[in-house]
Amino acid sequence: MATRDLVVGVIFLMQTVVGILGNFSLLNHYLFLYFTGCRPKSTDLIIKNLIVANIMVLFSFGIHNMMPSFGLYHILSDFRCKFFLYIRGVGRGVSIGTTCLLSVFQVIIISPRNSRWAVLKGKAFKCIVPSIVMCWVLQILVNIPIPMFLTITLNNKNITSRKNFGYCSSVFRDKIRNLLSVALLSFPDVLFLGLMLSASSSMVFILYRHRQNVQHILRTNVSSTSSPESTATKTILLLVSTFVYFNTLSSIFQIVLSVFDNLNWYVMNTSLVISLCFPTVSPFLLMSRDPRISGLFCLGKEHKIPSR
Repeated sequence: MATRDLVVGVIFLMQTVVGILGNFSLLNHYLFLYFTGCRPKSTDLIIKNLIVANIMVLFSFGIHNMMPSFGLYHILSDFRCKFFLYIRGVGRGVSIGTTCLLSVFQVIIISPRNSRWAVLKGKAFKCIVPSIVMCWVLQILVNIPIPMFLTITLNNKNITSRKNFGYCSSVFRDKIRNLLSVALLSFPDVLFLGLMLSASSSMVFILYRHRQNVQHILRTNVSSTSSPESTATKTILLLVSTFVYFNTLSSIFQIVLSVFDNLNWYVMNTSLVISLCFPTVSPFLLMSRDPRISGLFCLGKEHKIPSR
């Protein structure tokens, strides 16, 4: 086992463990709020769906790429290659769709009456569950070609006739067919990304107008504490910005991997590491911006029995 494989394996291990712990901690936070009778936010169900998608990506892609890096080639099989990458594709797609749904829902909630988003306010709450279900169904169907064309690289002696994706490979096809395949798999992602950017731009504009409207209040001695809606909007904007940054880098690497042949070890593993960044970082970002978590800590301190 080469030293560079060991280093990448350690990186995958750290990302996977930290990401899974972070997502389960955030999920435990929401379960605690539910069982203690706290009134949930309208976006809690969407965030729970994002947590599930993150865990799917971390379990499938992180563990799948971590095992061979530590020399555990005997664990790999053709079924695992197809299964893990299919689950990773579905999880990644649901993560994109859920982040898009979160940003669109938030801009509908905070939009003023004269906004183009305001006409959807009455239907927004009823559309959350159907939108989540449609997102899952779409990604399950779109990613069906992945297990059909992929197989484990170790089982193919004539690797020159196949397109290598590390420990999995597919039958070599011409660049036009590769581009068509990438376009088919990327179309839902591009659509979700466009909606996400449109909603984020609207949120920024609404926040700017809101700040202008309350400047006369801030000049007085009245407290300038942000409203819960403003805090939630800024959190979602930060989440979307983080997602767009990592997803843009990941998409660039995915296009390069699909178009060019026989890319070196560094390009492939850099793409894999970037793919795991968002599901690893996002739960900590959400926990750091959720005032209910700090409220729970304060409540615990208030009820702490003093030592004698």
